Amino acid sequence: MPTVETVTLEKFSRSLKLMGNNFTITVVEGDAAAAEAYIDMAVEEIRRIERLLTTFADTSQTNQVNAMAGIGPVKVDEEMFALVQRSIAISQVTQGAFDITYGSIDKSLWNFDKDMTALPDAETAKKMVHLIDYRNIIMDAENTTIFLKEKGMRIGFGGIGKGYAAEMAKQLLRKNGVLGGIINASGDLTTWGCQPDGKPWTIGIANPDHPEGAFSYLGISNKAVATSGNYEKYVLIGGKKYSHTIDPKTGMPITGIKSVTVIADNAEFADAMATPIAVMGIEAGLYLVNQIKGLYCLIVDDHNKLYTSRNINLT
Repeated sequence: MPTVETVTLEKFSRSLKLMGNNFTITVVEGDAAAAEAYIDMAVEEIRRIERLLTTFADTSQTNQVNAMAGIGPVKVDEEMFALVQRSIAISQVTQGAFDITYGSIDKSLWNFDKDMTALPDAETAKKMVHLIDYRNIIMDAENTTIFLKEKGMRIGFGGIGKGYAAEMAKQLLRKNGVLGGIINASGDLTTWGCQPDGKPWTIGIANPDHPEGAFSYLGISNKAVATSGNYEKYVLIGGKKYSHTIDPKTGMPITGIKSVTVIADNAEFADAMATPIAVMGIEAGLYLVNQIKGLYCLIVDDHNKLYTSRNINLT
C-alpha cells in the first residue's frame, strides 16, 4: 500500500534591523527553503514600505511632502494617501492625542540620548507645538495630493509605520499560503494561524520595571499587540525618569503611566493607539478603548497598578 508522507511543521525565524527597529519574522512551515523564501518576501515588503515612509531619504514621499509645507501640495501614491487618511481618522477619534504632524518637534526639542541633562523650557515647547495639528493636513482625494498648510510642519510615521509594515507583511504571507506566523517589530507584533503543535500563540506582557520578564500572559492568535512604555526609551534628569511619549498639546513628556499594551485585530491600529491612550491618561484612555469594538488594553501606572479594559482575559 502506498504511504502518505506527513510533513512536520516547524517554526523558522529571522531577526534583522528594518525601519530603525529590530524585526523578527517567524513562519510555520514544513520546508526550510520555502520558509526562507517566505521570510525574504516579508523583508522586501517591509523595506518597500520603509522607502515610502522614511524621513531619512530626500527621495521619500514623506520628505517631499515636508519640503513643500506651506508652499504647495505634493502628489503621492494611493497607498500613502490612504495611510495619511487613516492617521487623520485616528487623530479625530483620540482628539489629537495621536498626530502624525508631531514631526515638527522631533529631535530639536527632545532627544532621548545620554547627553540630555535638562528639561527643555516649557515655553519653547509650547511655541513649537503650534505646528502640530492634523487639521492642517489638506487632502485632495481627486488628485491624491497632500498639502501641509503651515511652513515648518512635518509629518512622520513613527507612531503607525512599523505596525502598518508588520500588517502588510502578514497579509502578503497569508495570501501566499503561509499557515501561521508572527511579525514582531520591536515588541509590536501581529500573529496568524497557530504554532506548529496546533496551540495558539501567546505572549508575555512585559513588566515595565524588568522588561525582560513578564507579569502575565495573553492568548493572541490572529491578533496584533503593541506596547508603548517608558522602559523602552527615556531620559533621566535629576533622578526622575521622563518618558519618550510626548503630549502633542504641550510638547512635554507624559507622566503617571509606565506602559500601555493594546490588543487589536490589526497591527497598524494597535501601533497607532498605544501612544494616544498613554497621552489621554488612564480614565479617558480606558473609556475610549471600551467604546471601540475589538480593541483592548492594559495600563500599568507609575505605582505598578494594573488597569484593564473590559473583556480581557489574562493568565
